[in-house]
Amino acid sequence: MLVIGIAGGTGSGKTTVVRKIIDSLPKDEVAVLPQDSYYRDNADIPLEERLKMNYDEPASIEWSLLCRHLRELKAGKIIDMPTYDFITCSRMKETVVVKPREVIVVEGILVLTDKELRDMLDVKVFVDADADERLIRVILRDCVERNRTPQMVIDRYRDMLKPMHELYIEPSKRYADLIVPQGGNNNVAIKLLTDYIRSLLPTDAR
Repeated sequence: MLVIGIAGGTGSGKTTVVRKIIDSLPKDEVAVLPQDSYYRDNADIPLEERLKMNYDEPASIEWSLLCRHLRELKAGKIIDMPTYDFITCSRMKETVVVKPREVIVVEGILVLTDKELRDMLDVKVFVDADADERLIRVILRDCVERNRTPQMVIDRYRDMLKPMHELYIEPSKRYADLIVPQGGNNNVAIKLLTDYIRSLLPTDAR
């Protein structure tokens, strides 16, 4: 089993990179653990307060559960991955069954900030992108998918995303084995990554 960590700023193109990895490998050979599924459950906190919380710092993630689930997958066990509602900012009752696969991808902005998780990764990738491009993508995503206004997104970017990016995410780049500049649009870097991943897999899994 090969475990790949993919980090990078919000809106950098991580999801595109993950999708291209999945498309480059045989069907059902990749399982994905999104860091976002492991946000701490704050259902006991009023919604108004939950909306103001900082979700871009390492303390917002339940790393112990994510690491335990990854260990269980590596041991050949099936896990029930939590799901998260970004509109209510709370964990949902539904879970997703994830089975062990030849390739496990752990994806999220803070993936390289946690040492325990980092030590479990075979390949560490940082997806880099221009700050303006990332902001545009975040505005488009949050307005469509998370019921937020452009002004809400801009305020959150200025007050939380940008400071947390500079404090936690950008410094974690030094742990990466591979940096993918220009985000998910860098087909050359992504092809190098996917070719490398295939080279590490058993012949029958390529």
